Order: sequence, then C-alpha cells, then structure tokens
Amino acid sequence: MSHTEPFAQRIDAYRERLRAHLDHELPTAAHYPARLHEAMRYACDGGKRLRALLVYAAGETLGLEAQLLDAPASAVELIHAYSLVHDDLPAMDDDDLRRGRPTVHKAYDEATAILVGDALQTLAFTVLTRGAGLSPAQKLGMVEALAEASGSCGMVGGQAIDLQSEGKNLSLPELENLHIHKTGALIRASLKLACLASPALDNAQADALDRYGKCIGLAFQIQDDVLDIEGSSEDLGKTAGKDSASLKSTYPSVMGLPAAKERAAELFSDADKALSVFGDSAAALRWLAKHIQSRNH
Repeated sequence: MSHTEPFAQRIDAYRERLRAHLDHELPTAAHYPARLHEAMRYACDGGKRLRALLVYAAGETLGLEAQLLDAPASAVELIHAYSLVHDDLPAMDDDDLRRGRPTVHKAYDEATAILVGDALQTLAFTVLTRGAGLSPAQKLGMVEALAEASGSCGMVGGQAIDLQSEGKNLSLPELENLHIHKTGALIRASLKLACLASPALDNAQADALDRYGKCIGLAFQIQDDVLDIEGSSEDLGKTAGKDSASLKSTYPSVMGLPAAKERAAELFSDADKALSVFGDSAAALRWLAKHIQSRNH
C-alpha cells in the first residue's frame, strides 16, 4: 500500500483489509453451531475500527508492511467487539442500541450474547498465533500484551471499577484511573502490538508511541462523555444520555463541560508532541489523532 497520499485516502483500504481478514478468521454460519457463528459476525460488523487503524498507522510510522499488522489489528478489534457485547448486557450497562442497530442480546438473546463475547475473546488470541510473517517470539509477546490489556488489570478491571462506581461521586484521579483501564488499556495495546511487530525498535520510539496511546485513550473517553451529553442517539449509534441516567461520574460532571473539552484538547496536543521523535514518518498517527478529535459519534 502506497504511503505517498494522505492517510485519509487509505482508511477505506485499511478497513477493507481488516474486513477481509476478519471474514477469513470468523467462522461462518455454515459451521456448527450456526446461530452462534452468525451472532459473532453480527457483533463484528460495522464500527469506526479505531483500534485497528491505530495498529496500521503505528505500523506505517515504524515502516512495517501491512501484512504484519493484519493479525494484531484483527485481534484487537475482536477483543473490542467482545467487550461491547458484554458491556451492553442487562447486568452491565443494559443497552438496546449499538452501532445504530439492536445490541446482540436484543437481536439474539442474552445467553447467546454472553457466548458470543466468550468466543470472540478466545478467537482474538487464536488469530495472533496465525499472524503472517511474525516470529514465534513476536506472537507470544502480542498474546501477552493483549491479554494484559484485556484482563483484570486492564479493560475488564476498568469495567469492574465502572460498575462499582455507579451512583458515586468520583474524584478526577479516580475517574482517570477508571478510564486508563476501561478504555485506555486497549488503545495503548493497539500501539504496543505494532511495536512488537517491529524487529528494530528503540526504547525512545516505544515510549513515544505508548505516550501517544495513553493521551489518545483518555482524550477519546472525555469525548465520549461530552458526546453523551451533546450528541443524539442517531449520531452516536447508541443511546445518548445513558451516563447521566445511570448516575455515573463523567469528565463533564466532575470538571464541568468547558473544562472537560479543554482537557481533551490538551491531551490531543500532548499526543502530537509525543510523536516528535518520529518526524514526518508519524504523519498517519498525527492525521488519525486530528480525525478522532473532530468526531461527532
């Protein structure tokens, strides 16, 4: 894939590349049990593909071939899809709408949704073991990184904190700690997966990409909190106003809406500064940060 044109002109190609790889890895309804496999595909259809795009953009920054990134990009999207399926369940956030259509437990049933999440999670690690062009050591490192980011010390731990925090007034440090785990861990892992695909990466570059990922992860969550107030269910593809209805602490509720927007802008600026070590080679990540900053859903 040519990198001479702006990253904006390559996004559709990367999304199609990801779609094709997921299509190859996800079992079809022709495989027993058909309904479960159909629901798995339903859960993985659509979305912004932000985490996969971060893998590909970081790979461009490091001069990697896209083929090396297909497995990690797919794996992180499978983990993300599983997390959304479980997050929407009645015992969690209890939502009926995701990506503009019924959530998996509404389109199918609650038990199927639980099993879909279980299956997508395990498939993510299977996909990593099949990564084309990756050494056994690279695959093992990716499995470890994604497992840590997804587990009790990462995304799942963040979800547990989130559930425990409903109806409580969190301090700003407590809120940031929650989202560093719930949202930020998987976004940071997207950058780390690209790093692990690079055979020659120095510590300064790895630290810069981790800093970028941490800033983007927090900024993304602040945006979500703002959009939950200012966005519509139609634009968001999910139910607007859910955080307020659930009495959750959010960045706007803790900091105020103007201060939350300012904090997000600061984080996007910090993410850009973190990339200075790469010079012009980080154009894709810079563009993606600006694209995320301007989103309305």
